[in-house]
Amino acid sequence: MKPQLFTNVRIFDGEGTAPFPGEVLIEGNRIKTVAKGGGLARDGAEVVDGGGNTLMPGMTEAHSHITFTNIGKLKELGEIPQEEHLLLGLEFAKLLLDSGFTSLYSAASAKLRTEVVIRNAINAGRFPGPRLRAASPEITSTGGLGDERQDHMYHTGIELIADGADAVRTTVRHCIREGVDTIKINISGDNFVKRKFGRECSYTDAEVQAAAEEAHARGVYLACHARANGAVKLALKHHFRVIYHCDFIEGETYDLLEEQKNDVFLAPAIGIIYTTAYEAEPWGINKAVADHMEMYTMLENCSKTYGELRKRGMRILPGGDYGFAWNPLGTNARDLEHFVNIIGFTPAEALSAATKLGGQIMDIPDLGLIKDGYLADLLLVRGNPTENVKILQDRDNLIMIMKDGAYHKRPGAAAETTQKAKQVVSVWE
Repeated sequence: MKPQLFTNVRIFDGEGTAPFPGEVLIEGNRIKTVAKGGGLARDGAEVVDGGGNTLMPGMTEAHSHITFTNIGKLKELGEIPQEEHLLLGLEFAKLLLDSGFTSLYSAASAKLRTEVVIRNAINAGRFPGPRLRAASPEITSTGGLGDERQDHMYHTGIELIADGADAVRTTVRHCIREGVDTIKINISGDNFVKRKFGRECSYTDAEVQAAAEEAHARGVYLACHARANGAVKLALKHHFRVIYHCDFIEGETYDLLEEQKNDVFLAPAIGIIYTTAYEAEPWGINKAVADHMEMYTMLENCSKTYGELRKRGMRILPGGDYGFAWNPLGTNARDLEHFVNIIGFTPAEALSAATKLGGQIMDIPDLGLIKDGYLADLLLVRGNPTENVKILQDRDNLIMIMKDGAYHKRPGAAAETTQKAKQVVSVWE
């Protein structure tokens, strides 16, 4: 493909500042030149008139579950045969790329090798999809989040059961052998299982230590489900890289997190809390049930907890546990609006969390910014998402999607790019 020169665009470079007018030249899979105000030579390049719209980095979904197939109960995932599950995962990977997410950091695969195979197929160019850090299933204890078994009937869902340090160590080694990039451990319980279970730890120090030792020794990432205060402390003690949720932290845990702020990524997963609280009644979760599950308390905690963590300079990323029937894949961009309305981010800060910090959590140093020499993962967005982040919730507002310098969605004619952004009705209005 000839070099691509984007002209007549407002550039949101991912740093969290206001967009500026300019031009961007793409050569191969990289950003060759960013010119504020424009003036780049046209010789030998295909010129793309951006129609005054916003050119921004592709987004990263930091709590991705592309194999959670919009189910109502976790055990439904265990009922999907491996072959069908692989096809569904490929479809949802493409859907997220269609939605502007050019990178996914997985927070667990429903089956061990499914994401590994999807990652490899995407990397080989056999199927369209985002960059993917493939995860293990949720490693959990007997009775922990994800243990779907019953004495009278055997079920599976998203889990690998491991009890005791030796079993945990063996399970982590097994997952690494099969090619995962990241190990996911459920250190705490969850209120989706039973009331206040999210405040309890489901693994011991020795078990968490065993998982961490194996992952660190073998060079894979560590992520954890940690709603409980004690679970977050264990994750920090054993140097987990990604900590999800943190709903019930208190006291010195804020200081412990701040001490490791340059080594830790956080993702609150607001999306699933919000939709369970307000949009899950067709699936039997009415207001009374949601209150029993402490969803409203967790929303209040999220505002308080992450407001404080934001002030302390923690790296907080959007990613809302999408993949449930009432919180479906493809609606992931709603988390950006939740960051604005619940945590207090500006739209530009929320976008920076999804782009600049996205490159960091993916551990790709030259990803997530529009900057000379960076990888060309780009979106051309109709309108200005730094003024109205909701417009990213409508895929029709994505005029162009580019991943690694190749078009996933080509821009239309200049007349199309000048159309006004489709307005999205917010759940907050």
